[in-house]
Amino acid sequence: MTNDWPELAKALSADLRNLRVGAPDVMKTFSAMATTAGAPGALDAKTKELIAVAVSVAVRCDDCIAFHTKAAAQRGATREEILETLGMAIYMGAGPSVMYASHALSAFNQFAGGEAGVAQTPQAKSA
Repeated sequence: MTNDWPELAKALSADLRNLRVGAPDVMKTFSAMATTAGAPGALDAKTKELIAVAVSVAVRCDDCIAFHTKAAAQRGATREEILETLGMAIYMGAGPSVMYASHALSAFNQFAGGEAGVAQTPQAKSA
């Protein structure tokens, strides 16, 4: 399966806008919870997004993978950090998580601007 993860995230955002209009109180509360849970505290925002990527893989949610790999890339996660995160998701989720880990890596590579399916680390880009 090949997904265009940035396009998927864009399409999902449009669907979510419709949900916000149809169920504004629920979605406002959900948004507040997401903001609170993702706020830096003992863990920084990047680490929290890496956890969300792992959970996305473990619960097998493609839509979650799209949003949380994008957020992890935006918060400066490296390919190595994503791979270690996916290793923990695989460990906790066994075989099905291996398949979803491949989805999350593909999504991260696309959001991080990698070429030929392999994202470069920030150090490699500046070289």
